[in-house]
Formats: sequence, structure tokens, C-alpha cells
Amino acid sequence: MVRIRKFFFIICVFVVSGFSAFSQQLPNGSVAPNFKAVDVNGDTVELYKIIKHQIVVLTFYRGQWCPYCNKYLSNLQDSLSEITSLNAVLIAVSPENNENINLTIYKTGANFILIYDENHKIMDDYQVTWNLSAFKNAMYKMGGVNINEASGNDDRALPITATYIIDTKRKIYSGYYDDDFRVRMTAAEIIKTLEKIKLRSVNID
Repeated sequence: MVRIRKFFFIICVFVVSGFSAFSQQLPNGSVAPNFKAVDVNGDTVELYKIIKHQIVVLTFYRGQWCPYCNKYLSNLQDSLSEITSLNAVLIAVSPENNENINLTIYKTGANFILIYDENHKIMDDYQVTWNLSAFKNAMYKMGGVNINEASGNDDRALPITATYIIDTKRKIYSGYYDDDFRVRMTAAEIIKTLEKIKLRSVNID
């Protein structure tokens, strides 16, 4: 009975939590905000240093508790060799702390850069932050998900599950953004975009 009740609450959480009123994004062609953070391995990651030589695929995910996020990150991992062969670095950003990021790695096999966005500074800069309502937060808790405990914040902040592809000129070449967390930029679409950037670079040279 307990398992059935918990399953019911989890289903309710995903049914009611998919949409927000937030609908702004950084436009293509705009300068990507720099960030400097420490990844789960303790290495410093600075965007502007990486994009001196490589393209960055920057994606935001909600947390290890989200099956849609785990499936998406697993799909990206499956295509990682193709992504990196196109001179790109994949970075996934979450409001969850490193303990939970390690759970994400366990669940998805992710072998790319994962960053704990402490105080959701990166999320704010990339205009993907939204705040879960008190009602929805209560539903999450009944489903066994404590957003604030996982992030260390008290504002119920989550990211829109957006993806930005940033070229070596610090510009957002392509952004994919949808309020519906079930809709993501697919690995195939990422690879196609990276191929376009490569072709553009060849033509310029």
C-alpha cells in the first residue's frame, strides 16, 4: 500500500509540474555569460577558457530524481563520442549538490562535465530559473523529492531544461528552450547543429 501511495504521488508530481509562466531565453547570436564553477571531480570549469578552442554544449537538468532528465543524459552519453568528435565539450548543470550529482552519474553513466550550480547563479545568468510553487513543492515532497534539501537553497528553484550551443566566439549559436520538461534538444539535433558550425568554420577558412 505504501508503494502504491508513493507511486501515485510521484505520478501526480509529474502531471502537475511540467509548466511554468517563465518564457524568456537568451537569443541566438547573443554573448554567452561566462561562468566559473567546480565540477563533481573537483576540477575548475570556466566557460571562456574552454570556448577559446572548443564549442560548448551547455544543458540544464532538474536532478537525479527526474526520470526524464536521466533518460536524456543517458542519451547524450550514448552520443558523446560523436559530440566530442565535432570539437565540442558537453556540460550539464543542475541545482543539485555533488552527492546527488554522483547519483545522476550512477543512474545515467554520464562521463561528461556535471556542475552543481550553487545558488543557481548559472541558471540565473542563462535565464532558465523558475521557482516551484508551494503546492507543487508539497507534491514533490510527498513523492519523496525535496528540492531545497538537494540544492541547499530555500527558494524551490529549478531550471527550465534548456540547451545552449556556444561557439568559439562566445556567441550562442543555437538555443533550445521549452517550458515543458519532457521536451528536449535531442542528441541528433545537437550533432546536426555542431556539424553546421564545423561546415561554417571550413567555409570561412
